[in-house]
Amino acid sequence: MSEQDTLFMDAAMHADKQQESVKINSLELENVKRVKAVKLEPTKNGLTVVGGKNNQGKTSVLDAIAWALGGAKYKPSQAQREGSLVEPQLHIELSNGIIVERLGKNGSLKVIDPSGQKGNQSLLDSFISQFALDLPKFMEADKNTKAKILLQIIGVGDKLSAFDKQESELYNRRTEIGRIADQKKKYADEMVQWDGVPEEIISAAELIQQQQEILARNGENQRKRNRLNEITFEKQRIFDEAQRIEEQIAELKKRLEERKSAWEQANQDEQIAMKTVNELVDESTAELEESIANIDSTNAKVRDNLNKQRAQEEADEYKRQYGDLTTQIEDIRKARMELLNGVEMPLDELSVQDGELIYKGQKWDNMSGSDQLKVATAIVRKTNPQCGFVLLDKLEQMDIDTMNEFGKWLQDNNLQAIATRVSTGDECSIFIEDGYSVDKEGNKTADTFEKPAEANKKEWF
Repeated sequence: MSEQDTLFMDAAMHADKQQESVKINSLELENVKRVKAVKLEPTKNGLTVVGGKNNQGKTSVLDAIAWALGGAKYKPSQAQREGSLVEPQLHIELSNGIIVERLGKNGSLKVIDPSGQKGNQSLLDSFISQFALDLPKFMEADKNTKAKILLQIIGVGDKLSAFDKQESELYNRRTEIGRIADQKKKYADEMVQWDGVPEEIISAAELIQQQQEILARNGENQRKRNRLNEITFEKQRIFDEAQRIEEQIAELKKRLEERKSAWEQANQDEQIAMKTVNELVDESTAELEESIANIDSTNAKVRDNLNKQRAQEEADEYKRQYGDLTTQIEDIRKARMELLNGVEMPLDELSVQDGELIYKGQKWDNMSGSDQLKVATAIVRKTNPQCGFVLLDKLEQMDIDTMNEFGKWLQDNNLQAIATRVSTGDECSIFIEDGYSVDKEGNKTADTFEKPAEANKKEWF
């Protein structure tokens, strides 16, 4: 299991417990890291600032508290103060009456509840938030893990995960559709468009058939012309014969009359035939011959136009699909916002957008250091409402006004914070000087004695 998964599970484990929060009433520490002797009674609600110069043991106080309450995973690699003959001694009294003691360099644990019964680390883990002991662990988690922790705490993590998955799938599909639509549109725009060509592919067989029909009609016209020639020739032949008959009119009168009659009939036929022939108009096959000759070129242009039309239709269809997917994504985002608007956040103006924490309109990396601390503290408090305290290191990133505002926020939210600050100012509740806790008058609040460990071990229980 990854560290991010562990963070997520730790947050979810305690998110729904709603007992009275536990705070630190007092602590006594000896010979832990840079600490020689420190005694402290933190403010119940609000900010307790442990001040002092660098390398005096301020952070060691927080590390000792984390070790005492969090167990072996918080044990410093070199727990015993360097140069000390006396092993570490840690004593913490909690607001729920439980007393926690760790003794020796290995941190032997004693836990006694108000009834006098002994407990163990599991008892402490049940009401102490791991993030409260190690706030940097939350603050250094990646942006998605922070958001997941918050969503799991407020009880909408699973639903939002489903929304996120659905939106991601739709977004990826829409991106793909958009890319295809752009490609189709570009392809369609680049294709050639021909004007003045038929809308459908031309059939060579149909053109040839039309040509053959025209040739057949022209052939019939020629047959009629030939017939006219035949009749004209016949007329002339008859006329010539009539001439000869006239020369022999006396003896051929009867025959002449017959020929005249035949001539008149032929003349009538000629007039009829001539009228029909004069009305005939030959049809040209030139256009069809040109179409047949250019059919491949014409059909190529028709195909170009049809392909462009199909490409444009495909581009329009993908554009329509893109719009549909956009609408679906917007619906999912609206549902997510409605879901988030319906739950109580640890802080006003805190929300989750696109898998990231947003506070006062800013993402985590754009928040001020003080806002990051406030957001982290509020979320950590929510991970286990039973834990009423948090440890904060290096509070010097806040100016005095911001720190006072933060302290008031802690008071209003019934939270206790023990923080360190490189400072010797009045904002500090206690100072650490050379490993000792010192009050504002410069008096040590605790002592330690360099005696053999067994002789110096305190009997706190």
